[in-house]
Amino acid sequence: MKTKIFFFACCLLLVAGCRKTINPYSNNPNDPDYFYNRPAGASANELLSDARFKSVKVEIQYMAGFEPSGSSLTHLQNLLSTLINKPAGINIITKEIPSAAATQLSMNQILDIENNNRTAFTIGDQFAVYILFTNGNFTDNNVLGAAYRNSSMVVFGKNIQDNSGGIGQPSRVKLETTVMEHEFGHVLGLVDIGSAMQTNHKDATHGNHCNNSNCLMHYTADTRDILGFLITGNTPSFDANCLADLRANGGK
Repeated sequence: MKTKIFFFACCLLLVAGCRKTINPYSNNPNDPDYFYNRPAGASANELLSDARFKSVKVEIQYMAGFEPSGSSLTHLQNLLSTLINKPAGINIITKEIPSAAATQLSMNQILDIENNNRTAFTIGDQFAVYILFTNGNFTDNNVLGAAYRNSSMVVFGKNIQDNSGGIGQPSRVKLETTVMEHEFGHVLGLVDIGSAMQTNHKDATHGNHCNNSNCLMHYTADTRDILGFLITGNTPSFDANCLADLRANGGK
């Protein structure tokens, strides 16, 4: 499994992109579910531009022992401030929620957790995004994170913890920041899932990822394959092609 974007609509795994989807989506803009029950990337322009939404609220919920670090949240806030046009600001809130009993979580279980706990929803001119930090791993232990709806993503906190902070491992801040921001990149429509490519830079082998191995949107950034790079390298950033896609879709 290479790309970790999960588009809900059947339990079919597609070879190119490895997308998992479960129906139904909301296709009616007047439906209150419309702004959180569409495919990852579907709200890219709504998040990037200020045409309709003037601010963003990012609700981060975490299970006991897996709260993201303040440094990771500051990095995310600063990154979003440079990418998206939200004149009324970007507000990140955090909250602890009950831990999951299962040590491995399926996408259906993640959906249930979000549905039972999420409190921030798009209203008025404020767009809401949800990020979940779990106390367990995904059913595929190589997966560190996933963007699974147009305003929803998950970071597998146990996998982050197990693969950071030790000898020969990247710092926890660097790893959780990389994974969280990579998944946010998918929600912003990268690569070619809502923010159209200005230059072809999609990795044909690994689906909706950038073909630049130094880019934040390279396919390794949400799997354990990123670990070796992070030990010696800095936290990855979006490359020029990804930034061009975001600007063309209403971003800064």
